[in-house]
Amino acid sequence: MPGSNARALEKGRTLAADALILDLEDAVAPDAKETARKQILAALAEGGYGQREILVRTNGLDSEWGHEDIAAMAKSGADAILLPKVESAETIRQVEEILADSGAPASLAIWCMIETPLGVLHAEEIAWGSQRLGGFVMGTSDLAKDLHCLHTPGRLPMVTSLSLCVLAARAHGLAILDGVHLDLADDEGFADSCRQGLEFGFDGKTLIHPKTIDKANEIFAPSAEEIDWSEKIIAAHGDATKAGQGVVVVDGKLIENLHVEEARRIVALAAMIGEMQAAAG
Repeated sequence: MPGSNARALEKGRTLAADALILDLEDAVAPDAKETARKQILAALAEGGYGQREILVRTNGLDSEWGHEDIAAMAKSGADAILLPKVESAETIRQVEEILADSGAPASLAIWCMIETPLGVLHAEEIAWGSQRLGGFVMGTSDLAKDLHCLHTPGRLPMVTSLSLCVLAARAHGLAILDGVHLDLADDEGFADSCRQGLEFGFDGKTLIHPKTIDKANEIFAPSAEEIDWSEKIIAAHGDATKAGQGVVVVDGKLIENLHVEEARRIVALAAMIGEMQAAAG
């Protein structure tokens, strides 16, 4: 959401999104950068965003605004800052120093846009970069530009890049969000892109229009059937464990501890979704 658009910052308080990215970078014209920074700080000071996680995408350190963006957001009340075009762990260390000098709380996370070939190739190094690191966001539009590849329906040209970043994120316990779908008139293609992102292992999808929120939530949220099955195998495995058995067969399927761990993740995710919905009224 452009930080220069006060109406968008207000609307964010009502959207059924898990997180909002308040933008100071690409969505803001150069002559509106300082206004956007002030408006984001004012919006965060006012609050009213409920349980939504708030990330502020700053300008890069190589720009004239980046350092001041990061310093300004250090004590803004945001949950995280999102750095564009991260290509090395050294960038993370530089940002950590700015945050420390600016009095940022330990709870303020750093998220990284992975949107260049070098960023993808250094994804594992970046994932090790800081204890503050919270996750990756795929910048598939910039990545496609740099790769000179096409935006095909199945995103075959990006499979390697997407997979490498998911591997790096999961190896280091980070969240990771899929890139945007640019064609707002292509509802079917958007849904297919969400399903593909879910299959790849992404935690969610970044969105550029409120009309896509409901479909993304529908696809990435556990279904009622998934929740029921998860609760069923958790209970069955618990009974088996009490009986001294390491595995159990449920409805003809062999259930081991690895299945139970995934089932617990699904149940916990469903519970968090329920809490957010209840808080939103």
